[in-house]
Amino acid sequence: MRCAVFVATAHGIELAGKLRQELEGTVDIFVKEGRDVPGKAYRYERLGDTVRTLFTQYDALIFCMAVGIVVRLIAPCLKSKLTDPAVVVVDERAHYAISLLSGHVGGANRLTERVAAILGAVSVITTATDVNHYFAPDALATELGLRPVPKPEIQTINGALLEEKTVVWYIDSRLRRAAFYQKRLAEKKIDVRLLSADEILRREGMKVFVTDSPILKTPGLLNLVPRRLAAGIGCRRGVPAALIRGALEAACTRIGQDINAVSMLASTVVKKDEAGILEVAKALNVEACFYENEALEEKITEYHLAESAFVKRTIGVGNISEAAALCAVKEGRVALAKTKFTKVTVALVWEK
Repeated sequence: MRCAVFVATAHGIELAGKLRQELEGTVDIFVKEGRDVPGKAYRYERLGDTVRTLFTQYDALIFCMAVGIVVRLIAPCLKSKLTDPAVVVVDERAHYAISLLSGHVGGANRLTERVAAILGAVSVITTATDVNHYFAPDALATELGLRPVPKPEIQTINGALLEEKTVVWYIDSRLRRAAFYQKRLAEKKIDVRLLSADEILRREGMKVFVTDSPILKTPGLLNLVPRRLAAGIGCRRGVPAALIRGALEAACTRIGQDINAVSMLASTVVKKDEAGILEVAKALNVEACFYENEALEEKITEYHLAESAFVKRTIGVGNISEAAALCAVKEGRVALAKTKFTKVTVALVWEK
């Protein structure tokens, strides 16, 4: 996950430093002009302008300031609960960490609990399913790399859970990774049944259906559709396919997936004839996409991606894996920031 932390005071700067040290993934600090910050930080003059620019460029925004200020800052940016980033607010004394926006799909509730644990704060989560200890399908969808559709049925199904109605989970029997989802849901103590897309429409009651078939629309049916997962690859020249595949498998394990979740490989055009990448793509039956330096540079600038001086001298741009993965999807949420393995660097990005 890529997080932007916004601070304006000395206490806020101290909290931001702790978060940068302890949170997994990328944590960039944005501080009011004129304030000194240990380590790297970006400066802002008008916070509202900065937030509007960065709202879609980070997976999560953390504000160390008053809730009222944050509400006014983000209000003009809101579009959809399915694509808006997670927003967490911490008071500058770290008494409370508050999940403000995108608690389920954006992952704000889980992030809030992590932030509270790091700062010694009390986590404040107000989503009804969470406070009543129900597994909300849209929250589980994010955890499993699934997209809940259609949007109105999220409220229908969650409302049914709160009314203690029975909600039955099904997995499309024709889904390529049916066994994976069945196993992961069983770990959550959720009883799930295999069923075809044709049969699901004949079932009564409230239903959740994990499927990659065309979206079925009927009242009381929430589809959970696998998201595309772009794997950005950086590697040394001549690295064997086995090393690249091993790095991919290890990367996917870190986000609770297996390698079959990967929908495409992405890298620099310099690697378009890299035999190992092409061999792995063929074995996985996925497309390998290669991007020019100009496209990679755009993503590096847009998303404030960290660069390697060595890679920049060698390739011409300082970030391959994250930039390429972000190029491969229209809108992305970083599942795994660039991670080094033996002779291979991998970044994973979910398509929103």
